[in-house]
Amino acid sequence: MKSVNQHRKPLRLFLSSLIFILFFTMQLFAQDGNAKNGKKIFNANCAACHKLDARLVGPPLKGVTEKRTKEWLFSWIKDSKALIESGDADAIAIFEEYNKIPMTGYSDFSDQDLADVLAYTDDKPVKDASGTSGAATAASLGIDSLQVVKGKKIFNANCAACHKLDAKLVGPPLANIADKRSADWLKLWIRDNGALRASGDADAIAIFDEYNGSPMTAFPELKDADIEALIAFTSHASILEAKAKTGDTEVSNVAEVASIPWATYLVLLVVVLFTIWVYFISGNGFLKLMMTIAILIATGYFLYAWLMGIGVDQGYKPIQPIAFSHKIHAGDNKIDCQYCHSNAKHSKLSGIPSVNVCMNCHKSIAEYTGPVTEERDKVFYDGEIQKIYDAIGWDKEKLTYIEGYKQKPIEWVRIHNLPDFAYYNHSQHVTVAGLECQTCHGPVEEMDEVEQFSPLTMGWCIECHKKTELKVESNGYYAKIHEELSKKYGVKKVTVAQMGGRECGKCHY
Repeated sequence: MKSVNQHRKPLRLFLSSLIFILFFTMQLFAQDGNAKNGKKIFNANCAACHKLDARLVGPPLKGVTEKRTKEWLFSWIKDSKALIESGDADAIAIFEEYNKIPMTGYSDFSDQDLADVLAYTDDKPVKDASGTSGAATAASLGIDSLQVVKGKKIFNANCAACHKLDAKLVGPPLANIADKRSADWLKLWIRDNGALRASGDADAIAIFDEYNGSPMTAFPELKDADIEALIAFTSHASILEAKAKTGDTEVSNVAEVASIPWATYLVLLVVVLFTIWVYFISGNGFLKLMMTIAILIATGYFLYAWLMGIGVDQGYKPIQPIAFSHKIHAGDNKIDCQYCHSNAKHSKLSGIPSVNVCMNCHKSIAEYTGPVTEERDKVFYDGEIQKIYDAIGWDKEKLTYIEGYKQKPIEWVRIHNLPDFAYYNHSQHVTVAGLECQTCHGPVEEMDEVEQFSPLTMGWCIECHKKTELKVESNGYYAKIHEELSKKYGVKKVTVAQMGGRECGKCHY
């Protein structure tokens, strides 16, 4: 009895200390959300109905935590219907403002998930060295930045095929063209340069002769405001680069929560100390037995998890021979994925586009004119474009292929690679099922460097087959089978799994 009492007091002291340390550690982990992870959650669940800076199906979400408390937002996201029914004035007002369209509830989100999403919506524009954003700098110079942005869009849509700002292409460079010609003259030239030449205008005739009598396309549909915006862009394009280094890169410069690895070490230290106490100090046989069982179970669990992770390359992002940015091509320039990966519609593999596909655009795009960062400036991107020319043999000055040039293949590094024993057909999923590329590859239009977004494990594929319903519209073959299977299973919509998508032979034969 005396021995038991001797051990009881240090046991209580040790357990009290253990509980305090664990509580303190949990508080350390309960930090503000991780904006990087919040972006992934947002794209997967919220982006269909919301944007950060514009109204879509629902309201814009940028800075939403400045309008509502986090507790209110947690309740709204998890179950907006319950919040409305509780009589909450803000919830009812939003519901009525957006035509009484109910928001999907996300009751399965953890508080950490919600904190991460809200951290992403809290993202603030980065300031430049002077403490002001690019737009504010433009305003201080008396420049209408919105007009310049509009002018850039008009330039890219109508002029970029024949003109650059600072170099000769098919036509002359257009940077600061307003310093050489009046706005009234430019309006006449752009709308109908043929009529201007016919009127005997000396400048119009001189330009025509200088460029080998090649007439410029007329743009009679452009209004005065359009041409004035175009002129503003040719005069002040540099402010867009300043803005790109500040406000336009806000998503890529989100402040991530610093990791605290020492907290993990603290938990491990507590576990080790407790184990030492059980085996060498307490003298309690029952605790030793339970600790031994716990250690064996934990060892088996982590060993199994490690074994199941072999060959799962989620997050794999190799360095490529050319810094091809999907964000610039598929995101900013809206190039359809299947323009480059055309095989995805018709064959098993999506294919790697040949350099000829690149040259369809880059015959006339030898210089980069988009947003830049400190790490990747205009010189960097121009050098990457030159690598394409070096591979195929293109003279960007003469705008022609070099005769007798020995072409060199671009050795792209493969990212997605299924095991040989697993059969996957892109055309079955892209053409027949009508899946978007982002379903498996994630938001590639936001990736500067593509990485493996999904785990591509068998469990992940089967889970997709279990929840994906067949699309039978305009498909007589599937419509007939669907009618019979829906009766068999007693459901309105048959899933891919019920269609045979869980049979071993579908993917392994």
